[in-house]
Amino acid sequence: MATTADSMLRDTTAPMTIYDEYYENEACDSTGATEFGAIFTPVFFFIVVILSLFGNILVIVILVKYENLKSLTNTFILNLAISDLLFTAGLPFWAYYHMYGWTLGEPACKIVTFVFSVGFYSSGILLILMTTHRYIAVMKPLSNIVSTTGCYSVLASVIIWAASILIAVPAFVFTGILEEKYCVYGSSYESLWGTYLQNILFVMSSVVFIFCYSQIICRLLRPTAQRRKNKTLKLIFTLMVIFFVGWVPYNIVIFLQSMYLWHKEPAKSEVVASECETRKQLEYAFYVSRIFAFSHCCLNPVFYVFAGVKFKNHLKKMLKSWGNDRNSLRRRQNRLTITSLTSGEEFSM
Repeated sequence: MATTADSMLRDTTAPMTIYDEYYENEACDSTGATEFGAIFTPVFFFIVVILSLFGNILVIVILVKYENLKSLTNTFILNLAISDLLFTAGLPFWAYYHMYGWTLGEPACKIVTFVFSVGFYSSGILLILMTTHRYIAVMKPLSNIVSTTGCYSVLASVIIWAASILIAVPAFVFTGILEEKYCVYGSSYESLWGTYLQNILFVMSSVVFIFCYSQIICRLLRPTAQRRKNKTLKLIFTLMVIFFVGWVPYNIVIFLQSMYLWHKEPAKSEVVASECETRKQLEYAFYVSRIFAFSHCCLNPVFYVFAGVKFKNHLKKMLKSWGNDRNSLRRRQNRLTITSLTSGEEFSM
């Protein structure tokens, strides 16, 4: 999961309001936080992009080469990889945005924000569905949902992407260029809508995660559980820790930041100074927490795919196949390197 474009730069989440104008003074100078974000963010975005591209493309290759794409489980994994790639596609633009502002025009602003938002929302929906599917597979292994294939997998994909696109449409409609360098929502209310929608999706994901995985853990702790229960428990615990470490701080920070978008009456100077200091601290927290949240798109392949024995075996088989192909190519090249003995050159077979 991730954020929408409205929160990419400090104090650019909406056009100036009376509250913002009142607080736009030396006490609220955020130059330090902005410079920190301009240096810190692009570096980590670059790392996340490289890892995400490598991991998610590898997942797609393995699925296409070795797996049955009509399986509902594999359909979810394939869609999650595509979703993460869509989300990743926006990161280079936001890295550029942090360094130079938005200079690519309003159409590009809308398109990038829309694609980025579709990746974000589809990832959240897919994680909810994958967790629910895993819960049913453990608690009710004979259920028809567990072995669903064919047209139902296609239908599930259509519903997931249709819902994601529908939720992301307002981001396309409401975003625009502010002061010729900011790609943001057109008003503070639209910005609040984007923030709270992210918070709602996080709460829904958290409820599903806690309920489903707690039930799975209770089932695995029974004496009749399979022998591999310890490994499964460790994996589930890791998934929950990674999810909450990544998303709890980020969602708390953007929620607290949203409080400053609500219209307020001018306050006393000491109150202004105190609130400005809080806002600056939130800016630093936002830049750091967002990195943990955004890194989820490159961690998904590791914890949701390659943690399984089946995909590990597929990966080993593919790497071994690549190694054999390279050796075969070398042998073929050696056979072709036949030179004349009379020339005094090496004779190779």
